[in-house]
Amino acid sequence: MKENFSAITMFTLSGVSGTTNYRVTLFVLTFLCYCVIWLVNMTIIVVTIVDKNLHQPMYIFLCNLCINGLYGTAGFYPKFLKDLLSTANIISYTGCLLQGFVLHSSACADFSILALMAYDRYVAICRPLAYQSVMTKQRICVFVFFAWIIPFYLLFMSTVTTSMSRLCGSHIPKIYCINYLVGKLACSAPIAMIVMPAFNYTFYFCHVLFVVWSYIYLIKTCLKSQENRSKFMQTCMPHLFCLIIVVVSLLFDLLYMRYGSKELPQSLRNFMSIEFLVIPPIINPLIYGFKLTQMRNRVQQILFGKRVNT
Repeated sequence: MKENFSAITMFTLSGVSGTTNYRVTLFVLTFLCYCVIWLVNMTIIVVTIVDKNLHQPMYIFLCNLCINGLYGTAGFYPKFLKDLLSTANIISYTGCLLQGFVLHSSACADFSILALMAYDRYVAICRPLAYQSVMTKQRICVFVFFAWIIPFYLLFMSTVTTSMSRLCGSHIPKIYCINYLVGKLACSAPIAMIVMPAFNYTFYFCHVLFVVWSYIYLIKTCLKSQENRSKFMQTCMPHLFCLIIVVVSLLFDLLYMRYGSKELPQSLRNFMSIEFLVIPPIINPLIYGFKLTQMRNRVQQILFGKRVNT
């Protein structure tokens, strides 16, 4: 018997039920993981804010990438930790839409910021004489503003569209909510629920294409000069690694969610679904912290009082 739309005020997250036998262990590991995420990202953020020498486009974009990492993980970890301590694995209708909005908008903001970082490296290496005039403080502020506001707007519209659907179920086979799974519970899918996700996927796929194009151009340019090759290895490789990690993690979850086998153990499915909430938020700051000399030196000096030659 179909449920009436007005009767659905709560959703059941069935993915959490697969953690019954090792909830305490998983709670401790999850809590430690969340602490590490806060530690590594806050380190980059604080160092960037404190050191005026790091008030440069590349580090400003990196700081925003770390802020976005904290924003996105805040939409998952507190609720998941609470669920591990509870026997009722449920989430309210409003909470589900909010969680989906945060996770989606954070993933999209990642691509926007990574595209800005690729553009910054393109200008720095391919047009070094025009760098100061192109990457002005005013322009950087505009870039950062749109890198945040566009994902927020697109996902807000997508969430509103999802919220207007009549639902015929309340069972979500994951440990968190996303719009796609809520949309699958709709009795009938309005055209807007098809158009909005299609537009969003296309829009951010264009971001990836832009980054790929910029790196092809960068590699061609760097092959002509030893100095440019050194710049590429120092500043572009960390960005390229971060992009690969984000894209692979998100594609892994996206493709599995749509085409994955339901016969896999629940614990393995849970790991696949949270990979993009574990690996990029930890690895991205570490890559930049170790690879960028100026950032690494400032982290060592501020945290350990170790003076290094810049």
